[in-house]
Amino acid sequence: MLPSIHHGASYSMQLARKFVVLTAAGVLLTGCQNNLVNNQPLPTSASQTEAQVSPAATRNKLIGEADALAESHQSAQAINSDDLWQLTREHMQLNLDQPNSRLQKQFEWYKKHPEYMQRVTTRAGRYYYYILHEVLKRKMPAEIALLPIVESAYDPFAYSHGRAAGPWQFIPSTAKHFGLKSTWWYDGRRDIIASTDAALDYLQQLHRRFDDWELALAAYNCGGGTVSKAIRRNKNKGLATDFWSLNLPKETRAYVPKLLAISRLIRDAQQAQLTIAPLANRPVFEQVELDSQIDLAQAAELSSISTQELYQLNPGFNRWATDPDGPHRLLIPSASAEQFRHQLAALPAEQRVNWSRHKIRSGDTISTIAAKYQTTSAVIRHANKLTNNTIRAGHYLLIPSAKHESSEYSLSQSQRFNRKQNQLASSNRTKTSYRVKSGDSFWSIARRHNISVAELTAWNQMAPNDPLRAGHTLIIWKTNTQAVLSRSDKQMIRRIGYSVRHGDSLSVIANRFSVSISDIKRWNKLEQSRYLRPGQGLTLYVDITKAH
Repeated sequence: MLPSIHHGASYSMQLARKFVVLTAAGVLLTGCQNNLVNNQPLPTSASQTEAQVSPAATRNKLIGEADALAESHQSAQAINSDDLWQLTREHMQLNLDQPNSRLQKQFEWYKKHPEYMQRVTTRAGRYYYYILHEVLKRKMPAEIALLPIVESAYDPFAYSHGRAAGPWQFIPSTAKHFGLKSTWWYDGRRDIIASTDAALDYLQQLHRRFDDWELALAAYNCGGGTVSKAIRRNKNKGLATDFWSLNLPKETRAYVPKLLAISRLIRDAQQAQLTIAPLANRPVFEQVELDSQIDLAQAAELSSISTQELYQLNPGFNRWATDPDGPHRLLIPSASAEQFRHQLAALPAEQRVNWSRHKIRSGDTISTIAAKYQTTSAVIRHANKLTNNTIRAGHYLLIPSAKHESSEYSLSQSQRFNRKQNQLASSNRTKTSYRVKSGDSFWSIARRHNISVAELTAWNQMAPNDPLRAGHTLIIWKTNTQAVLSRSDKQMIRRIGYSVRHGDSLSVIANRFSVSISDIKRWNKLEQSRYLRPGQGLTLYVDITKAH
């Protein structure tokens, strides 16, 4: 490994301490001589005696000041490191060299797969400056900034079988507890700023609880209650209660060693012959505050970047625009931020989103109008300050809508819907129509056609709580073959493995992940009459913006 600034600073600290010790000794000797006349102590007043500081105290005070000065110098040098990986090495705090077989096993795996490390460290490039500096601001171990490699491979669109999403892999309940917002427009679990803040809050909370970073990391993975129970079990048996001694879930037993192994490999990259592209120690993006909703394609134009790049920096936004209820900010590349601010200031709020004026006709409902404009009933109600779904023919509604063609919004719901329809049309599925009858519900129709409610509503751009009107026509896609789902939409579709649990059924799993029963059968080649068994492995292809 290349010599680090940390080592140089430590040497400087040692020299400073030696110098101060010698200086302190000289000062103390001089002081002793000044207080002696003919080898007899001079008289002192009571106040002088009380104020007098012992030689040892003086020496310790001066050494402490020297240490503080050297540490301050070291910190300033470290923060100015040009390469973020070097900055990471200089602020590592965890024990990466413990002789443990689990740690060594993980280290050997990562060492044998340099292409994986190169891929994830490259992907981290957009976000690592921000995350590392947030970690260092809180005086947390720099290794924490590497945790998204274990959690999501630094992919903000990552989604797991446990319904965890984003770079820090929050499950819905934990996300809600830490204030991460989730709406039709936005998922805070994927927001780089919001999710990082929540994850670091959570980790610090766990560290205060366990007073040990390895236990805090384990609890981040399997829950604080699980770790506490394992500690109590060991205490009752008179056993050690460190992470390595606890009987924890299999995934957690590997989780902490993975982070330590990755950290060691980053630290010892040169000895391990791992080439990691340097990351400049300068901001990649800036936060730009907004005072209103804005169309994302328009924001990209104002910044002179692609909508793809804007979505990568702002992965929390699901649709074609920011959430009208916030967060009112965008992450913009540093080189474009000033241009964006200038052009945004010149653009009136009413021109930042396209508005259509719709005249209500007889037979119109909020849901049918929403489907026409590729939005939701809630959005229309919000825009028109409606408290319910009652509308009158002849009146007008204002509908917020995208300014550009759906192809401009690479990760928007509209673009995904069109791509999905094209995929379905070009596959071996058959498109059929179903005319809604009195008494029908999404659940009864989905069950009759062996599909999920989520799939049925998605095909028809409706929400499960939208009212169904007798006579309304729904689109249903029937599967004829066992062909596996096309994965052309790699941004939003994730292949995940799922282990069947007690009480699971095809219907339960389909609704949990917003896929169809027929798709689960097709992806896994399940026979029509086959029952699911606890522990059975399934492969699912999940659209992460529809799964919660």
